[in-house]
Amino acid sequence: MDPTRLKQAFAHLEDLDQRLSFKLRANEASMIRPSADQLTTRMRDLSGYTLELKDVLRELIIAIASRPQEGA
Repeated sequence: MDPTRLKQAFAHLEDLDQRLSFKLRANEASMIRPSADQLTTRMRDLSGYTLELKDVLRELIIAIASRPQEGA
């Protein structure tokens, strides 16, 4: 396991959480039916979050499967 890559992947995950999670949680419990534009925006946010989360997962798997870098 490469601890440096693991720390970087975890930092990326934390950054993703801080930047985008609030958008996905906003207005979750609203009783008002969202407009088509609001649905489009929420779907765009969700797809961006999902794609970036996939990248973080790939980074984590590579970090776990990698050997530690020399000098780290």
